[in-house]
Amino acid sequence: MSHRPRIAAHSLSPAAYAPYGDVLMASPHGHPGKPANQGTARRFDHLAAIEDLRPGRAALNVSVFRCAPRTTFPLPIALLEKHPGSTQAFVPMNARRYLVVVALGGDRPDLGSLAAFVAHGAQGITYRPGVWHHPMVALDAETDFVCLVWEDGSPGDCAVVAYDDAEQVEIAIDP
Repeated sequence: MSHRPRIAAHSLSPAAYAPYGDVLMASPHGHPGKPANQGTARRFDHLAAIEDLRPGRAALNVSVFRCAPRTTFPLPIALLEKHPGSTQAFVPMNARRYLVVVALGGDRPDLGSLAAFVAHGAQGITYRPGVWHHPMVALDAETDFVCLVWEDGSPGDCAVVAYDDAEQVEIAIDP
Protein backbone atom coordinates (compact mmCIF):
# COMPACT_ATOMS: atom_id res chain seq x y z
CA MET A 1 0.00 0.00 0.00
CA SER A 2 1.35 3.39 -1.00
CA HIS A 3 1.91 6.19 1.51
CA ARG A 4 1.24 8.86 -1.11
CA PRO A 5 -1.90 11.01 -1.21
CA ARG A 6 -4.22 9.89 -4.00
CA ILE A 7 -6.75 11.69 -6.17
CA ALA A 8 -9.26 10.11 -8.53
CA ALA A 9 -9.50 11.04 -12.19
CA HIS A 10 -12.92 12.20 -13.34
CA SER A 11 -14.51 12.36 -16.76
CA LEU A 12 -13.42 15.44 -18.72
CA SER A 13 -16.10 18.09 -19.14
CA PRO A 14 -15.81 21.72 -20.30
CA ALA A 15 -17.21 23.06 -17.01
CA ALA A 16 -14.95 21.03 -14.71
CA TYR A 17 -11.86 21.77 -16.83
CA ALA A 18 -12.51 25.53 -17.25
CA PRO A 19 -10.00 26.74 -14.58
CA TYR A 20 -7.16 25.05 -16.49
CA GLY A 21 -8.01 25.50 -20.16
CA ASP A 22 -10.54 24.58 -22.80
CA VAL A 23 -11.94 21.29 -24.04
CA LEU A 24 -11.68 21.04 -27.83
CA MET A 25 -14.63 19.09 -29.20
CA ALA A 26 -17.64 19.49 -31.44
CA SER A 27 -20.39 21.33 -29.59
CA PRO A 28 -18.73 21.63 -26.14
CA HIS A 29 -21.51 23.99 -25.01
CA GLY A 30 -24.43 22.40 -26.87
CA HIS A 31 -24.40 24.71 -29.89
CA PRO A 32 -25.34 23.02 -33.19
CA GLY A 33 -22.49 24.56 -35.19
CA LYS A 34 -22.91 26.15 -38.57
CA PRO A 35 -23.17 24.41 -41.92
CA ALA A 36 -19.92 24.00 -43.86
CA ASN A 37 -18.51 22.11 -46.86
CA GLN A 38 -21.65 22.37 -48.99
CA GLY A 39 -23.80 21.13 -46.12
CA THR A 40 -21.81 17.94 -45.47
CA ALA A 41 -20.28 19.19 -42.21
CA ARG A 42 -20.93 21.33 -39.13
CA ARG A 43 -18.31 23.86 -38.06
CA PHE A 44 -17.66 24.77 -34.40
CA ASP A 45 -15.64 27.99 -34.16
CA HIS A 46 -13.64 29.80 -31.48
CA LEU A 47 -13.33 26.83 -29.15
CA ALA A 48 -10.16 28.18 -27.51
CA ALA A 49 -7.64 30.99 -27.66
CA ILE A 50 -4.10 29.93 -28.52
CA GLU A 51 -2.29 32.76 -26.72
CA ASP A 52 1.26 33.99 -27.23
CA LEU A 53 2.19 36.25 -24.34
CA ARG A 54 5.55 37.04 -26.03
CA PRO A 55 4.40 38.56 -29.36
CA GLY A 56 7.08 39.03 -31.97
CA ARG A 57 9.54 36.60 -30.38
CA ALA A 58 7.88 33.22 -30.56
CA ALA A 59 6.83 31.03 -33.47
CA LEU A 60 3.86 28.67 -33.49
CA ASN A 61 5.25 25.15 -33.27
CA VAL A 62 2.95 22.43 -34.60
CA SER A 63 4.32 19.05 -33.60
CA VAL A 64 3.20 15.49 -32.93
CA PHE A 65 3.86 13.64 -29.68
CA ARG A 66 3.74 9.83 -29.92
CA CYS A 67 3.01 8.56 -26.41
CA ALA A 68 3.41 5.01 -25.17
CA PRO A 69 0.48 3.87 -23.02
CA ARG A 70 0.75 3.87 -19.25
CA THR A 71 -0.55 0.63 -17.84
CA THR A 72 0.39 0.80 -14.17
CA PHE A 73 -1.91 2.70 -11.83
CA PRO A 74 -2.12 4.51 -9.56
CA LEU A 75 0.22 6.87 -11.43
CA PRO A 76 2.73 8.75 -9.24
CA ILE A 77 3.18 12.37 -10.28
CA ALA A 78 6.96 12.84 -10.35
CA LEU A 79 6.91 16.17 -12.21
CA LEU A 80 4.71 18.95 -13.48
CA GLU A 81 5.51 21.52 -16.15
CA LYS A 82 4.07 24.77 -17.44
CA HIS A 83 4.46 27.06 -20.43
CA PRO A 84 4.36 30.59 -18.98
CA GLY A 85 4.28 32.39 -22.34
CA SER A 86 1.88 30.24 -24.35
CA THR A 87 -1.28 28.23 -24.47
CA GLN A 88 -0.47 24.62 -25.28
CA ALA A 89 -3.05 22.55 -27.17
CA PHE A 90 -3.16 18.77 -27.60
CA VAL A 91 -5.49 17.08 -30.07
CA PRO A 92 -5.50 13.25 -30.15
CA MET A 93 -5.22 11.62 -33.55
CA ASN A 94 -5.98 8.01 -32.60
CA ALA A 95 -6.90 7.82 -28.90
CA ARG A 96 -9.72 5.99 -27.21
CA ARG A 97 -8.90 7.56 -23.82
CA TYR A 98 -6.10 9.57 -22.26
CA LEU A 99 -5.35 11.15 -18.90
CA VAL A 100 -4.99 14.91 -18.28
CA VAL A 101 -3.41 16.05 -14.98
CA VAL A 102 -3.40 19.79 -14.15
CA ALA A 103 -2.74 22.21 -11.29
CA LEU A 104 -2.81 25.93 -10.70
CA GLY A 105 -0.04 27.91 -9.01
CA GLY A 106 2.70 30.48 -9.48
CA ASP A 107 6.39 29.59 -9.26
CA ARG A 108 5.43 26.11 -8.04
CA PRO A 109 2.27 24.09 -8.55
CA ASP A 110 -0.37 24.29 -5.84
CA LEU A 111 -0.92 20.57 -5.24
CA GLY A 112 -4.19 21.46 -3.48
CA SER A 113 -5.54 22.41 -6.92
CA LEU A 114 -4.30 19.21 -8.60
CA ALA A 115 -7.02 17.64 -10.74
CA ALA A 116 -7.10 14.67 -13.11
CA PHE A 117 -9.46 14.00 -16.01
CA VAL A 118 -10.03 11.08 -18.34
CA ALA A 119 -10.62 12.40 -21.86
CA HIS A 120 -12.01 10.39 -24.74
CA GLY A 121 -10.58 10.45 -28.24
CA ALA A 122 -13.05 13.03 -29.58
CA GLN A 123 -11.80 15.60 -27.04
CA GLY A 124 -8.67 17.72 -27.30
CA ILE A 125 -7.50 20.06 -24.55
CA THR A 126 -5.63 23.28 -24.03
CA TYR A 127 -3.54 24.37 -21.08
CA ARG A 128 -3.79 28.11 -20.48
CA PRO A 129 -0.45 29.95 -20.19
CA GLY A 130 1.02 29.21 -16.77
CA VAL A 131 -1.15 26.17 -15.99
CA TRP A 132 0.92 23.36 -14.50
CA HIS A 133 0.38 19.95 -16.09
CA HIS A 134 1.78 16.45 -16.33
CA PRO A 135 3.11 15.23 -19.68
CA MET A 136 0.47 13.50 -21.81
CA VAL A 137 -0.63 10.06 -20.61
CA ALA A 138 -2.00 7.64 -23.21
CA LEU A 139 -4.13 4.97 -21.55
CA ASP A 140 -5.10 2.18 -23.90
CA ALA A 141 -2.62 2.16 -26.78
CA GLU A 142 0.19 4.18 -28.29
CA THR A 143 -1.36 7.55 -29.11
CA ASP A 144 -0.34 10.42 -31.37
CA PHE A 145 -1.26 13.96 -30.30
CA VAL A 146 -0.98 17.09 -32.43
CA CYS A 147 0.51 19.83 -30.24
CA LEU A 148 0.37 23.59 -30.82
CA VAL A 149 2.51 25.91 -28.67
CA TRP A 150 4.26 29.26 -29.16
CA GLU A 151 8.01 28.82 -28.55
CA ASP A 152 11.10 30.96 -28.98
CA GLY A 153 13.73 28.40 -27.96
CA SER A 154 14.52 30.11 -24.65
CA PRO A 155 14.40 28.55 -21.17
CA GLY A 156 11.15 30.52 -20.72
CA ASP A 157 9.34 28.13 -23.06
CA CYS A 158 8.87 25.53 -20.31
CA ALA A 159 9.29 25.42 -16.51
CA VAL A 160 9.52 22.06 -14.74
CA VAL A 161 9.13 21.11 -11.08
CA ALA A 162 10.22 17.60 -10.06
CA TYR A 163 9.00 15.85 -6.91
CA ASP A 164 10.91 13.37 -4.80
CA ASP A 165 9.14 10.21 -3.68
CA ALA A 166 7.88 11.70 -0.41
CA GLU A 167 6.21 14.65 -2.19
CA GLN A 168 4.46 12.70 -4.97
CA VAL A 169 0.70 12.45 -5.33
CA GLU A 170 -0.88 9.46 -7.08
CA ILE A 171 -3.63 9.51 -9.68
CA ALA A 172 -6.17 6.68 -9.64
CA ILE A 173 -8.37 5.84 -12.61
CA ASP A 174 -10.97 3.21 -13.32
CA PRO A 175 -9.75 0.65 -15.88
